[in-house]
Amino acid sequence: MMRVCHLDTCPVGVATQNPALREKFSGKADYVVNFFEFIAQEVREYLAALGFRSIAEAVGHAELLDTRDAVDHWKAEGLDLSPIFEVPDIEPGAARHQVVEQDHGLDSALDNTLIQLAEGALRSGDRVTLDLPVRNVNRTVGTMLGHELTKQWGGEGLPDDTIDIRFTGTAGQAFGAFVPKGITLRLTGDGNDYVGKGLSGGRIVVRPPESAPIVAEDHIIAGNVIGYGATGGELFLRGKVGERFCVRNSGALAVVEGVGDHGCEYMTGGRVVVLGSTGRNFAAGMSGGVAYVLDLDQGRVNGEMVDLEGLDEDDVEVLLEAVERHYTETDSAVAHALLTDWETALPRFTKVMPKDYKRVLQARAAAERDGRDVNEAIMEAAHG
Repeated sequence: MMRVCHLDTCPVGVATQNPALREKFSGKADYVVNFFEFIAQEVREYLAALGFRSIAEAVGHAELLDTRDAVDHWKAEGLDLSPIFEVPDIEPGAARHQVVEQDHGLDSALDNTLIQLAEGALRSGDRVTLDLPVRNVNRTVGTMLGHELTKQWGGEGLPDDTIDIRFTGTAGQAFGAFVPKGITLRLTGDGNDYVGKGLSGGRIVVRPPESAPIVAEDHIIAGNVIGYGATGGELFLRGKVGERFCVRNSGALAVVEGVGDHGCEYMTGGRVVVLGSTGRNFAAGMSGGVAYVLDLDQGRVNGEMVDLEGLDEDDVEVLLEAVERHYTETDSAVAHALLTDWETALPRFTKVMPKDYKRVLQARAAAERDGRDVNEAIMEAAHG
């Protein structure tokens, strides 16, 4: 397994847009069509053997399942699987499969209001500032708004903060999911799981109310799996978050004041700054991107794919900018204390760097310096 999809160096031309690499791909659409025709033929044969004309007719007839091998298997010993295979008594002719479309309640979603209020920005790119309450029943806030923005302005989005929305309250799951460039969501309160899921260039800021009688860095500000699969944009969270922070992040900057277990799991790009403690198994499967952690407990790091390093000049510049931005956006007491005595704070940071990613970056830099083909150099490094 190559594990280089995020580097645009796919040796068989699948996970790449590089014309030179795409030439290596030998597949054709006709092959996929042919494969599925074989599957369809086999499905027809099974249905005919069971006496059905379509899959819809077969749905729900659990009594026709041959479960002996599964039930008799030693792994299933002691399990009572009969409830799973129970066939309910229903009226003759009643449907055994879905015939009524599910109402997802999108007509009452908060985003409909956001889209109306941000009409000027969506239509002509005018700056819009909004101030609204939010509740935990409001899920995926900003996602439909982001869809409208992308539909109108394309993947490039709009300039940062074109649509600047300030929310107060507790946001439901997936606050700011897939938000594109041009949208900034500022939440004063707290968030549930999946804040910033699939973040695609937008900006999300979460902070407690100024009146809250808590020490922000000691309390949870958002749930689990924050920044999952983010491809770009920025996350600033004043407080701690739960497990699996920035899993599969591939391009976003995220600053937080403490994370639970499995932070930066399977990360392939972007930057993460943790101004506090981490849980167990930090950086497991991390093949790209960089993390900077304050006062890192090295015993909690999964070192299989990463090295722990000090900071170079470029790291110091990147880290300083990130901490300054975090302070500006959230008024963080932790960031303020670090910036007040920055030179003393710097040695407390550890850089978490994926080994293969570092080798590829070094190969790229050397090729650019020597005037060699960058793609060839990266391929050599990836295979080294």
